[in-house]
Amino acid sequence: MDSVVRQSFDVAVIGAGPAGIAAAVRASESGARVALIDDNPAPGGQIWRRGASRWHHPEAGHWLDRLRKSSVTLMAGARVFYAQNGALEAESDHSLSGILYNKLILATGARELFLPFPGWTLPNVLGAGGLQALVKSGLPVNGKRVVIAGTGPLLLAVAAYLSEQDAEVLCICEQAPFSELCGFALTLAAFPQKLAEAVQLRFRSRRAPYLTSTWPVAAFGQDRLRSVQVSDHQCVREIECDYLACGYHLVPNLELARALGCRVTDGLVEVTELQETSEPGIYCAGEPTGIAGLDLAIVEGQIAGYAASGGLPSARRLLATGARYRKVVSAMKKAFALRPELATLAKPDTLLCRCEDVSFGDARKHSSWRAAKLHSRCGMGPCQGRVCGSAAEFLFGWTMDSSRPPIFPVRCSSLRAISSPANPAQRHGGSP
Repeated sequence: MDSVVRQSFDVAVIGAGPAGIAAAVRASESGARVALIDDNPAPGGQIWRRGASRWHHPEAGHWLDRLRKSSVTLMAGARVFYAQNGALEAESDHSLSGILYNKLILATGARELFLPFPGWTLPNVLGAGGLQALVKSGLPVNGKRVVIAGTGPLLLAVAAYLSEQDAEVLCICEQAPFSELCGFALTLAAFPQKLAEAVQLRFRSRRAPYLTSTWPVAAFGQDRLRSVQVSDHQCVREIECDYLACGYHLVPNLELARALGCRVTDGLVEVTELQETSEPGIYCAGEPTGIAGLDLAIVEGQIAGYAASGGLPSARRLLATGARYRKVVSAMKKAFALRPELATLAKPDTLLCRCEDVSFGDARKHSSWRAAKLHSRCGMGPCQGRVCGSAAEFLFGWTMDSSRPPIFPVRCSSLRAISSPANPAQRHGGSP
């Protein structure tokens, strides 16, 4: 039977990426008892995975060191699967943690958006960030031929990293047109540091051609990927490769925010200037409030950490910095907006829901996400719609607006624990 550990904190932070780390450190420095909870084995999130190298953001080592030296209680390898106002349940490999809190900060990050096309489920067709994460975890790619495709600044970062791991990056396929990228570059001119970072990434990946108005239309292979067809300015050509790293933007992880009743508008958590959500005492920072890059995530995390621990003057001093970074957000959304052609790539027999083997043709027979789930089990598999649901929003205009516990798949023993009379959430008037 799993052991159960119950603890109380002034501030609980869910997510140990840059925003969560900044929030936890600032709240701790303000005198609060802080828990930082993350399902990864070490803090840092995707961007600071395996610590801070010389190519990472210059503040990476600074924040990770401050976290190590702080009094923050780090709960690594723990996934929050149940949440209600005042109490959380988190499951790790061999234990269950019950966390009571006075204030909560959600820094749950984002995941990649996958758009289906023929062959997208072949082995070695991966998300751009997913392939980067695998390589950081030890996957050898030296000498492997890689095509990187999708949209956004992440493509350059992945190309630069893989190039340094001796992968042969054949090309970077950016779906946005060249004219939009030029406009975005002009916006970055007002942010010299960000412009310098972009130039540096392109220099590090300089051997790979950077193709605009180009995207994959089909992947081929039997037991694994052999080649990919790309539409390059309306001309289709085939490229032999070992990996296709494909990502179309990031999708905020909103499951916990929705489960806690936080207001979500246009796919983002609504927050005040101090990062507080519509639910009093619950704050949100980073990607769930808008995909805006590392610098803004760190600023928002600090504001949330200060505000949740009573350091309002310190939080307000950061507001102007946050507002300045947000100017990049609208420019980025315009430059890297997904083109309508991407919604026409899937064929009737192309899988939309990989978990339940639901095809694009079967899904589009229905009028809503709920109807597709009821009639085809689309989104009912282990990922709970995190992959196919986001794709369906783009393809069909559907809305995913429900979240029910458990938020993630858990052991039966963990479910028994939250229904036990000893559960602190129930002692405080909650109900599972």
